[in-house]
Amino acid sequence: MQQLPFETEVTIELLLASSRHRYEGRPADGPLDATTRELHESIEVRAGLGIVGDRHFGRRAHLTASVTVMAAESVEHVARTLATAQLDAADTRRNVIVRGLDIDAMRGETFSIDSGLGPVVLLAHRPANPCAWMDVVLAPGAHRALRQRGGMRCEPLTSGTLLLGPAVVRRAVASTEPARLF
Repeated sequence: MQQLPFETEVTIELLLASSRHRYEGRPADGPLDATTRELHESIEVRAGLGIVGDRHFGRRAHLTASVTVMAAESVEHVARTLATAQLDAADTRRNVIVRGLDIDAMRGETFSIDSGLGPVVLLAHRPANPCAWMDVVLAPGAHRALRQRGGMRCEPLTSGTLLLGPAVVRRAVASTEPARLF
């Protein structure tokens, strides 16, 4: 793998790996209870498979979308837009919440995240479009407010571990646009 020369310092604020879906059925019926520990201080990512212990790990239909990365600023945008109290980013069900990166502008890019134990290389395949559940679990209107800000569904190209806290994102191209989330 080639060296990715452009670096951005970020903070990994949330790591989620859940063995089951919580948002099944109709949003009006509410989410299923979280019966297992879903938030972690570290997660293990395996190339071509996803996050160990996550519901999408090794599932053929999700191999190119097994890790979802979202900007913490997206959730804050929803709170500001809807003039509501602080929202819980865990309710978005994204695996990795980072602060300081406009991940939604990185479609098609290969990038790495290094939280101190070596880089985990990901390919951002497609947007993680929000669904109607966001109106139930975050706030009414969140589904619309998250459009174009739902994060990216990524394929892990290398294996490694991600930790909460400071990290470095490396990209092959420099960001040419000012980040719209900050």
